[in-house]
Amino acid sequence: MSTRTSDFTLQTSNFKHDLLCPLILVLLLSCPVSQAALRGGCSRVNITPPLGITLIGSQGKPSDTVRDDLYAKAMVLSDGHNTVAIVSADLLYTTLEEITDPVRALVHEKLGIPRQNVMVCATHTHSSPEVFASPKLPSIDRVVLSDLAQSYRAVLVRKMADSVLMAHRSLRDVKIGAAVGQVPEVLYNRRPVAKDGRVTTTFTLPPEVLATRRIEISGEGDARVLFTLPSQGAPVEFGCVDPRVFTLRMEDANGGIVGSLVGFGCHPVSIYPHFPTAISADYPAFATRAVEQAEGGVCLFLLGLAGNAVPIQRGARPCEQIGKAVGAEAARRLQFVATADDVRLGGMCRQVAFPVKKAPADKADEGAAQPITTEIQVLRLGDIYVLGLPGENLVEVGMEIRKQAGVEKLLIATVTNDAIGYVCHGLAYDEGGYEPGAATNLAKGAGEIMVNEAVALLDEIKRAN
Repeated sequence: MSTRTSDFTLQTSNFKHDLLCPLILVLLLSCPVSQAALRGGCSRVNITPPLGITLIGSQGKPSDTVRDDLYAKAMVLSDGHNTVAIVSADLLYTTLEEITDPVRALVHEKLGIPRQNVMVCATHTHSSPEVFASPKLPSIDRVVLSDLAQSYRAVLVRKMADSVLMAHRSLRDVKIGAAVGQVPEVLYNRRPVAKDGRVTTTFTLPPEVLATRRIEISGEGDARVLFTLPSQGAPVEFGCVDPRVFTLRMEDANGGIVGSLVGFGCHPVSIYPHFPTAISADYPAFATRAVEQAEGGVCLFLLGLAGNAVPIQRGARPCEQIGKAVGAEAARRLQFVATADDVRLGGMCRQVAFPVKKAPADKADEGAAQPITTEIQVLRLGDIYVLGLPGENLVEVGMEIRKQAGVEKLLIATVTNDAIGYVCHGLAYDEGGYEPGAATNLAKGAGEIMVNEAVALLDEIKRAN
């Protein structure tokens, strides 16, 4: 009797087990996998060099004053599975081999963040130290680095990596969102085209021409800043600019700003060349300071499509005006950003080879020049994409990427991760001018390669995530 009871109990237990296991499995599969809370942090590190260091525009003279400090600022985000980092440094360039990859190596060593998730950007201020000797740049941009510059660069790399470490240490629960404004009043396209189809690069305009400014926005949203030349001058056509002010908001659980990001496409050349021996972050310093003072947190600046876009006026006062106008527009847009924390993060890099110009006839026996190899990168922050392009990309190149990519929230950051000179669309080589001439080693077709590779990389990361 006891044996039968024991068998019955065992059979009942097995029956319950067989019934419950599939039921538990169904319940587990039907429950959504919880997404870890989005966490973020920002930091800043002072990278102002010692006086005496040579600046980009000082023509070999030592720097002798600091108008405003230079900073490396970092924004770090983690979704529990992936961590991404953006570094913005007040430098002309961040060359791949000399700055970007050493920074990435230190960050990976300390935090384990993969290199494809670390983006290193320069604000492109022309009043920053000469710290690179990249062979990818045209000979006119290469210098022999002093002992002081080399020593500073070693410290610079560590400080830029430190900015990421500090931002990572301050991670907290956050939400992010993005918006776009515009400030067309402060810039123009410096490549006016004459009736014969040729360009004379026009770095500045006289007051009587500036007084004729008018702004036109096409039905497609393309912006042009136009001027009328004096009656004795030949008529010219001014090209498009990208007046977008891209803003990203990172807020804490109480809605307060932890950090922000501002992207705008205009050369930071307000201080240079008026104060050639003065260290300065140029107008991005005023733009980010305006946001930080109004909203709090740490504000990073990324350079947009600025290859052929320059300030409408230069000097100390215009520098402040441009920066405050950009910063004020960013602060305005930050007020109405819809934020979310259900955000997946990711990053991808793609190696790209660009053809170079043929050597002059007298140097043809030195062999064919090798292509310039560099990389493009994209970070995905939910529905926000930050596309990092090396070199100084002309407005037309970036506009074509934006047109083909079909991404609503796309920030194109140029002079990112590497310095390769100007990246021009094909027509620019026919038009002539500074950018496709002595200012780049890249051959005709480079701009089209950049467009194709960037669009392909954006498509790839969209499919992967």
